[in-house]
Amino acid sequence: MIVFDGKENIFKIDTENNSYVMGIIDEKYLVHIYYGKKLSGTHLAYLLDMDQEYLNDIHINYGEKSSFLDRLPMEYPTAGMGDFRQSCIEAADTIGKTGVELFYDSYKIIAGKPALDGLPATFGDGAQTLCITLKDDVLKLEVELRYSVFEGNDAVIRSAVITNYGDKPLYIEKVLSACLELGYELHDYITLHGSWARERRIDRQRVGFGCHSVESSRGISSHQEHPFMAVVSEGATQETGDVYAMNFVYSGNFVSFVEKAQFGTQRFGMGINPNGFCWKLEAGESFAAPEVVTVYSDAGLDKMTSTFHDLYREHLIRKSWVYSERPVLINNWEGTYFDFDEKKIFDIAKEASKHGIEMLVLDDGWFGKRNDDRTSLGDWFVNEDKLKGGLRKLVNNINSLGMKFGIWFEPEMISPESELYKKHPDWAVHIEGREPGQVRNQLILDLSNREVVEYVYESVARILRSANIEYVKWDMNRPFTDVGSNVLDADRQGEIMHRHTLAVYELQGRLLKEFPYLLLENCSSGGARFDPGMLYFSPQIWCSDDTDAIERLAIQESTALMYPLSVIGAHVSDCPNHTVGRVTPFETRGVIAMAGTFGYELDVTKIPEEDRNVIASQVETYKKYCPLIQTGDYYRIASYQSNHYFDCYEIVSKDKSEAIVVFVQVLAQPNMHSRCVKLKGLDFSAKYETDGKVYDADALMNGGFIIKRPWGDFKAEIIHLQKCRD
Repeated sequence: MIVFDGKENIFKIDTENNSYVMGIIDEKYLVHIYYGKKLSGTHLAYLLDMDQEYLNDIHINYGEKSSFLDRLPMEYPTAGMGDFRQSCIEAADTIGKTGVELFYDSYKIIAGKPALDGLPATFGDGAQTLCITLKDDVLKLEVELRYSVFEGNDAVIRSAVITNYGDKPLYIEKVLSACLELGYELHDYITLHGSWARERRIDRQRVGFGCHSVESSRGISSHQEHPFMAVVSEGATQETGDVYAMNFVYSGNFVSFVEKAQFGTQRFGMGINPNGFCWKLEAGESFAAPEVVTVYSDAGLDKMTSTFHDLYREHLIRKSWVYSERPVLINNWEGTYFDFDEKKIFDIAKEASKHGIEMLVLDDGWFGKRNDDRTSLGDWFVNEDKLKGGLRKLVNNINSLGMKFGIWFEPEMISPESELYKKHPDWAVHIEGREPGQVRNQLILDLSNREVVEYVYESVARILRSANIEYVKWDMNRPFTDVGSNVLDADRQGEIMHRHTLAVYELQGRLLKEFPYLLLENCSSGGARFDPGMLYFSPQIWCSDDTDAIERLAIQESTALMYPLSVIGAHVSDCPNHTVGRVTPFETRGVIAMAGTFGYELDVTKIPEEDRNVIASQVETYKKYCPLIQTGDYYRIASYQSNHYFDCYEIVSKDKSEAIVVFVQVLAQPNMHSRCVKLKGLDFSAKYETDGKVYDADALMNGGFIIKRPWGDFKAEIIHLQKCRD
């Protein structure tokens, strides 16, 4: 999959359908040459005119070195030496001098894929990795660029490891993980924006001159912007056009940009946000930058989506859960909020168990003196005024119903009104002399402090050891402000937020090692930390606190651009919906929640009887289609957030033997006839049957499938197609 042509000085990485090509100019500059459809050979230097234009500049007009560097398509661009476009790395020495110039040193091609110290990363068999070493002998700085590919997948996984091989400290002020040079063609860029309860809305803009970026400096990855960007050819659609996409395997601050420079070339990069970041790299130490998954598609967004989905299912999510049937759960949060006791929770579980629900998740309010959101975070001991007899008794009673038990934590936080804060006010992230800002009446624990990390781990683990708890919802409900640590030196304060993210990874990794059976679901005020870094630890992530079915259409569509449906936490909730007040049919809420992990977020003892009587059939339907949802290829047919009337998507099994089409009529229209939707991904030469009727696949895909419009708003249906036997 990876070759080096020493005569041409060309590196070529081949995936199943694509090629990624780099070259060495003047025996020292590593340049980007090509990323696109698969090329047959390695005689590719001419694509960059490496023997003519660029070399003439550097040799004949050496007095124009800066001009040369400012238009060279660098594979890993640096700052301060003449390239004035966006860089990947900036560093300073102990006297504050900046400027980095990296020259090619060596390479190696290895079987497999090395781990990244302390970071989540893709894994698995069938991998090959190219490691290219670049050096700055003035700073004594080494950068190892890593490019990994997996057999059968078109993604190229990028990362960088920075090493100080000198005898004095260096300060890394910026380190990105990946960069692409995209040439002169007209492009759009696609990003995902949002806020609490309206996460990940698709935004598409033209790439104009200057730098266009999205970023987070909040210590979390995904509410307002998302660690994803796609640069697409003009006019690209779901099925057509070039797509270059990046997704960051990281759960903290990030930046992604596309820059159209003075000559019309475009540079596309992603990595840790340099805003507020500075890492002191001692002599002999290394710093690992998180992975970026890069994907190229020559067939629009659908093919990009398929590449991401397959990679994450096969090489990022824990094998024990990726294709395992998840328990259908009921969470008490929107059913009770803080107002519950052990009898109320047991009554919900007892009623739920009658309808096929398999797990009860006890949400916020079971610990300390937590009767509202003003107190007790950090006090992880059971409130026996609420849960008389303790947690073990409640868990045993729920288990006796044949149900599993799960529980909510917010381990990274501390309430100023808590026993923990009285003992350790210095454990909160804060700036001396300033009153720290609160969000949801809480502060953030300083996880750069090892004593705090150990306290957090033991607090959670002690509860899990105390009873048969098989699921944890790990929440994180506020962004970072007042960023300061009592335990880090002055020249390490810029490390706090990255150290926090590393500590979260460490804590979750340790929990899964001690409790390997545990189903972990990450959450952050809903979807504020929905990213590939979290997927490495939790096979599902709570998608949004907005559980309204119609709002979820847009949220789940955008999430599914990169992430498999099986990881999207989606529940049926009560109506009127607690976020927007909308009333939708119980059946429709069920259909939309099936494009995810599926569960319930309500008090099942209080909902109308006609709704309660539907639950068993919803659970049965979900279980029927669960293997297909977990493993199938996902296709977007119509987008409610684009057309404002209806939504439609399709899931096709890998062997094309069956498919489901989900159709949601959001708003009915007067005097309109049936809708015709063109299906995708079927066996073109086969026939498919649904509801006793047989259709030619080519007709379904080219002509379309007729769906009779239902009467009324907010109506949904699932159409199941099965391939006819010859």
